[in-house]
Amino acid sequence: MAIVSLFLLLLLPACVSALLGMVIGLVNTLILGIVIFAIVATAALVGRLVLRVLLSEQRKGCVAFFHPNATGGGGGERVLWCAIKAMQEEFPSVELVLYVDGASERKEYCASARERFNIDVQASRLKVVDVEGCHLLQPELYPSFTLVGQAWASVQVAYNALWELNPEVFVDTSGWAFMYPLARLAGCRVACYTHYPTISTDMLTRVYNRESLYNNSAQIASSLPKSLAKLMYYYAFALAYGLAGSFAQVVMVNSSWTNDHIAALWWRLKPPLTVYPPCDTTTLQKLPLDRKLKRLYLVSVAQFRPEKNHEMQLVAFAHARANAAHFSHAMGEALNVAQLISVGSCRNQADRDRVAKLQHTARRLGIEDRVQFCVNIPYAELQTLLGGAVGGLHTMVDEHFGISVVEYMAAGVIPIAHNSGGPRQDIVGGEHRSELLPTPPTVPHMHRVPSPDTRVGYLCTSMEEYAAAIVEVLCMDQSARLEIADVARRKAAHFSDENFARGFLSALATILPSSPGQTGSNVLQSKLS
Repeated sequence: MAIVSLFLLLLLPACVSALLGMVIGLVNTLILGIVIFAIVATAALVGRLVLRVLLSEQRKGCVAFFHPNATGGGGGERVLWCAIKAMQEEFPSVELVLYVDGASERKEYCASARERFNIDVQASRLKVVDVEGCHLLQPELYPSFTLVGQAWASVQVAYNALWELNPEVFVDTSGWAFMYPLARLAGCRVACYTHYPTISTDMLTRVYNRESLYNNSAQIASSLPKSLAKLMYYYAFALAYGLAGSFAQVVMVNSSWTNDHIAALWWRLKPPLTVYPPCDTTTLQKLPLDRKLKRLYLVSVAQFRPEKNHEMQLVAFAHARANAAHFSHAMGEALNVAQLISVGSCRNQADRDRVAKLQHTARRLGIEDRVQFCVNIPYAELQTLLGGAVGGLHTMVDEHFGISVVEYMAAGVIPIAHNSGGPRQDIVGGEHRSELLPTPPTVPHMHRVPSPDTRVGYLCTSMEEYAAAIVEVLCMDQSARLEIADVARRKAAHFSDENFARGFLSALATILPSSPGQTGSNVLQSKLS
């Protein structure tokens, strides 16, 4: 008993000391938190006051879109112009501004939207502001620490934009999240439409697993110290990216895949709103499904950027043609006469050099006479090409959405897409990986087509899977192709321009400029009703 009493006597001071330590630790932590919050709040207040002195007076009733590369031919630019058109139609009293890189006349920008995307925007109701320093956003300027370099450049460019014109609502459709704190401090209400996270959990995983890809060179992937250093860099950047994203009041994303990543990275209580990007399904659905097939060809629609992986398409197409001798005369003839038409836009000289390299690859593979490259063609010409193609190729890993895949489906072209990102989760999805035939010549026949109720296209990963899908689509009989194309076209209608406009305006209405006594949301509800 005496021993127990002695033990308790010794234990009591230790417990009291530990308890006091915990209390003091909690108090110190609370004090530290208050100090940090006070410093941040003071810095924000000072920053806002300084910006109000430096920047021009805020333009009330003005909504500005930030998209420097407004004349580009990609899906991001189509979102921009559809959003501007929707705003012009539903909110005629709102002043619309577009921040761009270049001093072209606004009529030229609107003409580009009409020519490339078949979108009519009223030039008289759009103010175009040329922003200095947009060239600083080019990744080529930052061979090392590209993410940080571009992030800092985006803040500089955003400041230049706000210095030229400080709007009431700042809408970013280009994905530069590090601008949002600056825009909020300048007094703007901030909305964003994010196509692709600047950094994703997939990127972190690849560096952790030391996988080599376009954003992780083989030199780094093969070195443990370099991989660890890059992983620390990526995690630090991801934290800063998440903080910057929290400054946006309205966050829209273009797909389930992007939603998952933004929800995981950005410091927000409310989940992002998924608003599928606009696809010209109405026009493309007018194309006949029953093709005359005067010439047999596949089409590929994608900007000539490294992540689009055009080389995989060339290799898979060459591999499919190489096995033509193993099939019947009719099937072998189909493979021999088939062509691949690659359609895309070039943003700069680097993209044009990439096209030249792809042409060299086609010559090396012996398919140069069966491959055609169409660069920066008008929308009418693209529509004509889609109207005659039997299959459409898409090979980008982790494509955020995949507008081109929807365009294939709407036009009656059977998509052959990568088994990841938007194509898997939102578009072709539903089937995990399509049941492709084994690599020839072990295939007994080529007309085994699953029920159209469960297939709208093909999802592939490896070159062999792509080659097998190409063989199946090119050799498919007309009735089987029509069944799949019909189901695909009906699914594509979900991604229409009209559905995008409805979702975009509904999300943006809560922060739009409004007339006295009426909120933007009230205005939209009255119009939609």
